[in-house]
Amino acid sequence: MSEANDRTVATNRRARHAFDLLDTWEAGLVLRGSEVKSLRDAKVQITESFGRPENGEIWLLGLHISPYSMSGGEGMGHDPDRPRKLLLHRAEIRRITERMNLEGLSLIPLRLYFKAGHAKVEIALARGRKLHDKRQALARREADREADRAMARSRRR
Repeated sequence: MSEANDRTVATNRRARHAFDLLDTWEAGLVLRGSEVKSLRDAKVQITESFGRPENGEIWLLGLHISPYSMSGGEGMGHDPDRPRKLLLHRAEIRRITERMNLEGLSLIPLRLYFKAGHAKVEIALARGRKLHDKRQALARREADREADRAMARSRRR
């Protein structure tokens, strides 16, 4: 998935803690020129964003891309919090929309990156975790780490 010319701009680390990730997709983004330049400068906040289907399209809401500092004066930049359209195949949009409606899942972005010069976003269908689920996942991850450390120590001897 991560080739030599990929460059990650932003990751949503909180998503893996707060949600159980079920399926992931790679989607393109419809952006304006000043938004692309701001992305290249990594002036983006992805943690509060989510996807929502509307009229057979999927829109990414809550993605904040700061205005590009070198763009002209008034009217030359972009609205930092505008909805941005995701580019997916029609079958993928239909599958995502059906699962969101039937199972009550959320669509969240995991990371924003450039691939072969094009801005891409990795999105996932996710189910929210309850507080006790988060604690169990944290305990399980800590136990796995401790087991890995013990195995590494035993191999060194």
